[in-house]
Amino acid sequence: MVKKKIALALIYGFVLVLSIGVHVTAKSTSENVYVIPIEDTVEKGLSQFLKRSFKEAEENNAAHIILNINTPGGAVDAALEMADTINSTDIPVTAFVNKRALSAGAYLALNADDLYMAPGGMIGAAAVIDMEGNAADKKVESLWLSEMEEAASKNSRDPKYALAMADMDVDASEVGAPAGELLTLNSERALEVGYTEGITANLDELLMKLNLENAKVTDIKVSFAESVARIVTHPVVIPILLSIGSLGLIMELFSPGFGIPGILGITSLVLFFFGHFIAGLAGTETILLFIAGIVMILLEFIVPGGIVGVLGICAVIISLFLASGNIAVMSISLTIAITVAAAASILFTKVLGKNMKFFKKLVLNDSTNTESGYISNENRLELIGKVGVTLTPLRPSGTIVLNDERIDVVSEGTFIAKDKQVKIVKTEGSRIVVREI
Repeated sequence: MVKKKIALALIYGFVLVLSIGVHVTAKSTSENVYVIPIEDTVEKGLSQFLKRSFKEAEENNAAHIILNINTPGGAVDAALEMADTINSTDIPVTAFVNKRALSAGAYLALNADDLYMAPGGMIGAAAVIDMEGNAADKKVESLWLSEMEEAASKNSRDPKYALAMADMDVDASEVGAPAGELLTLNSERALEVGYTEGITANLDELLMKLNLENAKVTDIKVSFAESVARIVTHPVVIPILLSIGSLGLIMELFSPGFGIPGILGITSLVLFFFGHFIAGLAGTETILLFIAGIVMILLEFIVPGGIVGVLGICAVIISLFLASGNIAVMSISLTIAITVAAAASILFTKVLGKNMKFFKKLVLNDSTNTESGYISNENRLELIGKVGVTLTPLRPSGTIVLNDERIDVVSEGTFIAKDKQVKIVKTEGSRIVVREI
């Protein structure tokens, strides 16, 4: 009996151990790691992609997120949005600087919970500049320095080096960046000063260091729509699209029918709003406001007064600013677009439209004058030289009778009384000029 009880206990113990082992194995193999690329320029399209990727990782209960970083930097506002996304998740986040994390890229890497670098990787050179390459204003610079300092401090890294990456006035001579130079750390120097947890050759080696070698790896890819959004939301591409859009529509006004200029103009504007919509910058109401503006501008050709056209132009401009999300970028882009469109319109219509055969097909050079055969009314040339009698006084317009036909006429500017003989001296469409005999 005792042996039987011991045997049963051993069996139960074996089953319990086996179930625990199966549970542990299942748990280790069920871990899911999401690898999210942060490549090329940091802009609003990339920010939207990062939000979508983090949301997908959270919905699938990912155990870890790895940011595969290789970027020269980009827009400050987009970088701040992306940092908020990184800091808002409960999933551990590791940054892997797979070559370069410069400028905004350095800021994003410092916001991760852990930071690893590839051999020869670089991090730093994070001074904030405007679109023209000049130093940003003091408010933006102050905000950026505070953000860099906070990103380093929250993960127990010496904030001095983060500040030296963004401010040339900070002296970091001990790591090769005296005052007057921005700090950029290579992987070995970053390891020395505690700005990286380690140097790994590739993602597989990184997964081993994170004890995730048995995890399922999900590589997030940028969708086609997101790729388009990243391109058209780039600060350099925006003025190009607006220039093509405005120029195409202006050229269409000078061209008979609807052709290539109009198609290019509309396509450019559609790409602009499509990209900004995908990037989360333009809502439905913004697109509807733009469409309403275009409709009002077209109505201006029908409705007299000018008010409808002015309202349409205002609606279009407001919709562009709402879609951009950045007043400074849109102001510069619109200025460039208007200048390019005006200069190109003058070039096409005044020079190329008259001298080059190809552009003659695009630009309407005909004028509706009599010499070209255009008439708005029948020109009664046969009346010239004939004599009639005034039926009413001419002040200077009135009516005469000629061969029992009443004809509306005007004098040459003088008053002519009733029942006076007059001679028709000129006919211009509906305008018939008479002179008293």
